Amino acid sequence: MTVLITGATGLIGQEIVKQCHEQGITVHYLTTSKSKLSTEANYKGFYWNPNNNEIDHTCFEGVSAIINLVGASISERWTDDYKKIILESRTKTAQLLQETIKTHGYKIDYVVSASAIGIYPTSLVNYYEEDNAEISESFLGKVVVAWENAVDGFKDLGCKLGKIRIGLVLANDGGALPKIVQPIKFGAGAAFGSGKQWQSWIHVQDLASIFMHAVQYQLEGIYNGVAPNAVTNQELTKLAATVLQRPLILPNIPKFAMKLALGEMHMLLFESQRVSSQKIENKGFHFTYANLRPALEDLLL
Repeated sequence: MTVLITGATGLIGQEIVKQCHEQGITVHYLTTSKSKLSTEANYKGFYWNPNNNEIDHTCFEGVSAIINLVGASISERWTDDYKKIILESRTKTAQLLQETIKTHGYKIDYVVSASAIGIYPTSLVNYYEEDNAEISESFLGKVVVAWENAVDGFKDLGCKLGKIRIGLVLANDGGALPKIVQPIKFGAGAAFGSGKQWQSWIHVQDLASIFMHAVQYQLEGIYNGVAPNAVTNQELTKLAATVLQRPLILPNIPKFAMKLALGEMHMLLFESQRVSSQKIENKGFHFTYANLRPALEDLLL
């Protein structure tokens, strides 16, 4: 089997590539850097430049499934220019893939695309399942709606389509966790705001496995990519400090301070989304890290 992965060199993509190779699946990947083109038999790179509508269409040859992870990082300051990059890196890329498949008549059976739980409105009391109709009015909420609408175009090409709404991804060499634990290691760790906001997290290994599970069973529709047991920001901070054997002595960090430091992006630390993983579990998926403490021990020790 051969899959095409966009965003293969990112945090989640690297873990998915690893799991593909463990299962004997050949990976084609797209990259905007010609210096990153590998020609290995089971890991083959193809050049694209979505800004110029350029793509090496031979990337689709022999491919039966696409894992679509491409998208600019949301953890950079959200200037107006960067907001446009965040949005278009998700929507324009999907359109380019679809146009190329259509133009060259490739037959792709299945597509699974990344999405995000940022579509759910912030709430301390709601418990969100995939069929929730309310949509966050935040910038991220709008991005996710446009992103999911853009990938819907794959269905018009006869592809089965799955979407994974990703929560807070925990990994030891990227994403949010190193930033969360850095002040804790120096004895300066603290929760944000009230600390009561829910954080629906997932270990990067489990998240990659959800994408693999989706490809294996060609799961259609929307699935939340979060572990079964969400925690509050206070619990996350405390547990990280416990695992690292560091004290938490500082008061919680007020919202205005983070707004000054990060601008609009500070909302990532204060949004509260408690999200259900039941739907993916009902499809036979088993989490290796269903609880936060084992996940943190695996990543931090």
